[in-house]
Amino acid sequence: MSSIIHIIAGPTASGKSARAIELAQAENGVIINCDSIQLYDGLPILTAKPSEEDKGQAPHKLYGTLHPNDICSAGHWCEIVKPLIEETLAAGQNPIITGGTGLYIKALMQGLSPIPDIPDDIKQAAIEKQKQLGNPAFHEELQKHDPVMAERLHPSNTARLVRAWEVLEATEKSLAEWQELDRLAPPEDWNFDLEIISPAREELYRRCNDRFIQMLEIGALEEVEDFSKKLDGAEVDSHVPLVKALGFNHLREYQRGNMSKEDAITLSQGETRRYAKRQVTWFRNQL
Repeated sequence: MSSIIHIIAGPTASGKSARAIELAQAENGVIINCDSIQLYDGLPILTAKPSEEDKGQAPHKLYGTLHPNDICSAGHWCEIVKPLIEETLAAGQNPIITGGTGLYIKALMQGLSPIPDIPDDIKQAAIEKQKQLGNPAFHEELQKHDPVMAERLHPSNTARLVRAWEVLEATEKSLAEWQELDRLAPPEDWNFDLEIISPAREELYRRCNDRFIQMLEIGALEEVEDFSKKLDGAEVDSHVPLVKALGFNHLREYQRGNMSKEDAITLSQGETRRYAKRQVTWFRNQL
């Protein structure tokens, strides 16, 4: 008997969350996050996590479940989400995978390279090494031992750098070698129902602009200030994924007195629109 795995994808501010709630209410569904930034605990407003009202309308999973210092790749996310999908199906409910991180969706639908499970101690050692060295030096270290993967990865991509290092340490083979092997397909009885929401460009850009203003109205500036204190106090590492949240750095610069509020808003809206455009292109070409 086949199982339907619903996937609702698309660019930021396209309306994925509303559509997921609508489908969950109609299909006894459980909404499971596949947004790489919304996985983390912190900046709920700026990262557009579901509100308490949204959570009251349908079950939501994998939102804010990781500490900001944790590192998550597509492979790690698949390790987390597959058992969650199985639990949802076993309970007689319908999994609804929702988010804009296309690489996660592609990994789930098309499978991953057959890399053996990486022991937890090696994973933790890789994370600690990255923290100790910082990304530029960590990238240089990877270059010495695995020049192929170092060439493929940007020094700022912490999750993928750590993944390349831990695979090399655990298997003594480059991640590049594993990626050349046939992928491990998802379970044969999983059928994916993919829905990509992609409004017309002008409408999408309007939504990006309007949503950023709405975020400010409900407290985005205050949460940026709180999160900045955690960064300044070393409670959170300075290069965690959450600092890449759309608008975070511009709002932080405004709070530091380095730019006007108007400029921070304009730059943040522009950053959001450009990101949405890249997402639209990715989904069009990859899925």
